Amino acid sequence: MEEEKTYAFTTEDIEKNKVIAALAYILFFLPLLVCPDSKFGRFYANQGLLLLILSFAGNIAGWLLPVLGGFVSLIFSVLVLVLAVMGIVSALNGEAKELPVIGKYALIK
Repeated sequence: MEEEKTYAFTTEDIEKNKVIAALAYILFFLPLLVCPDSKFGRFYANQGLLLLILSFAGNIAGWLLPVLGGFVSLIFSVLVLVLAVMGIVSALNGEAKELPVIGKYALIK
């Protein structure tokens, strides 16, 4: 059974920064510049960075595979799009949900 993590964000922090947090999936560093003291923003900056790394890894795998490269790139692109939409919806709802599989890693603390 998977352990569920809880994050302590203030309601004020969430309400003030949820749009910026959602934009972290487009530019992961945006919350770090606009609201550097927001824990909610930092959480989503980390999620955006993880998604960017996954996207790069998928594209590199697509380039390295001679026959199936286009298919692998397409699959990763769709996966990244789905994860980004899930993250944006969570951020705009004021929820701190980690992305499936990759969200448990913390690169930005």
